Amino acid sequence: MIELKGVTVKSGSFVLPNISIQILSGEYAVLMGTSGRGKTTLLESICGLRRVAVGQVLIHGRDVTRWSPADREIGYVPQDLALFPKLSVLEHLEFALRLRKLSREVVSERTRELSEVLGIGHLLSRSIVGLSGGEAQRVALGRALSFRPSVLLLDEPLSALDESTRYEMHELLRRVKQTTGVTTLHVTHSVSEAESLADRCFWLAADGIQERPLSQIG
Repeated sequence: MIELKGVTVKSGSFVLPNISIQILSGEYAVLMGTSGRGKTTLLESICGLRRVAVGQVLIHGRDVTRWSPADREIGYVPQDLALFPKLSVLEHLEFALRLRKLSREVVSERTRELSEVLGIGHLLSRSIVGLSGGEAQRVALGRALSFRPSVLLLDEPLSALDESTRYEMHELLRRVKQTTGVTTLHVTHSVSEAESLADRCFWLAADGIQERPLSQIG
């Protein structure tokens, strides 16, 4: 579960004020709104990359507002993917597992499992450089899911993909939800994406955040 209680974030002259939402365990929520309202800022506040000035961030009932990003155990896929050009696909899938000093056997089994679910087994020895947009998205998603987070944050993960690849990723994200049960908050500008994936939709505007029925978005 993700819960924000009266969260205010300040970044220079920009203020994201008094945000309160609750996303239940296992739900797939979409966050929409016009550009510049602070959707990315909100995701970064949940995962600990931005300091919360006022309010609380709770993950499964625990107040993590002052916790470091690593301690929150949240999987995050930023809009630019933040892949490491010197690492192979396999090394990306292994990255968070090795940081947690898991055994070689556990790392090997988890990366095999992920590569099968994401359909990237044939890419494991490849460099990140030269991957297609869809392939790179799958790698970034695999890195975020590798350590079995209970919460997944996605910042416009499909915005740069062509229509056919975007449809494939819709299918993949639905499969990830079904197989992992991970609580997900997904930022998008796409109404079709929200309709395809979301259990619930939130709209961020100048006067705050509110839940909207999927039939009323756009």
